[in-house]
Amino acid sequence: MVAAPDYGAAPALVPGACDLSTLNTFALESVAPACVMLSRAQDLPRLADLARRYDGLLVLGGGSNLVLPPTVRGLVARMGLRGVRLLEEDEQSRIVEAAAGESWHEFVTHCVERGWGGLENLALIPGTVGAAPVQNIGAYGVELCDRFAGLRAYDLREGRWVDMDAARCAFAYRDSVFKREPGRWVIASVRVRLPRRWRPVMDYPDLQRHPRLGGAPTVRDIFDAVCEIRRAKLPDPAVLGNAGSFFKNPVVPADRYEALRARFPGLVGYPQAPGGYKLAAGWLIDQCGWKGRRMGPVGVHERQALVLVNHGGARAADVLALAEAIRRDVDSRYGVTLEAEPVVVPGIEDR
Repeated sequence: MVAAPDYGAAPALVPGACDLSTLNTFALESVAPACVMLSRAQDLPRLADLARRYDGLLVLGGGSNLVLPPTVRGLVARMGLRGVRLLEEDEQSRIVEAAAGESWHEFVTHCVERGWGGLENLALIPGTVGAAPVQNIGAYGVELCDRFAGLRAYDLREGRWVDMDAARCAFAYRDSVFKREPGRWVIASVRVRLPRRWRPVMDYPDLQRHPRLGGAPTVRDIFDAVCEIRRAKLPDPAVLGNAGSFFKNPVVPADRYEALRARFPGLVGYPQAPGGYKLAAGWLIDQCGWKGRRMGPVGVHERQALVLVNHGGARAADVLALAEAIRRDVDSRYGVTLEAEPVVVPGIEDR
């Protein structure tokens, strides 16, 4: 166990201009006229006052699930809260808390190194702990909501601290109340509940086929396999700018799925409760011929059609034009509407 979160002794919040081009994984050209570093939880009431003065707030963690405009509207707060601690444990579970500015992958690694299972399927997802509930991140059969135990946030609208359970977060597939009411809350810490009686989650074919996972895999085995699979499929943002999977996998009713499969026998889909099917958006995009294609400075990754990439010098408009072209093609061929995963941040020019 490490020490409780230590938010440091940072100076008072003083806004200043900031170049965000290297602070978002898409490497989009972007600047913020007003930016602060949030390193202490006790500065959040002051941050709320500043946000009102600047007509809005964007909390920037790892910058991994955002499409930033050339000039961001409002105040940008870079999330710098740090700390991880084991809050409690009993025979059934452990509750572990991490501050919002911690790297999500490093938090998962922290748990795995201690033999605490439950988050290993979510390894190598970019971004910070505080961003994880916003997106209700998920991978290989596990979503954050499956392990969620609560979070602490500051309500900017009401000017008070709140503790939020899963019901109040209103989690859905890659969605939450934080996406539906952007700018209202600043998440300071997240708590997860990890089972003491751990069992591997290996529903996805990639895991079932992995040579490391025969017999009785350990928490570390699952973690290592997930990291290997993700590295093989997804580009490193440090090398090629991207925001990971750009589109959600669309969910359709069972009768719609059967009708599509009758027309397209190779259609990839997974059963969902209560009776629908989740279609593989990457397969739909690939079948429309987009894998590896470019439109100016942006394109579709050559190995994973779900990932849009920045080949250099791209802006938000380039990304959104490519996404719209893909969306039109998929809708025209399959009658399925794709929805973007990343948050498209409004810019000053959007006024």
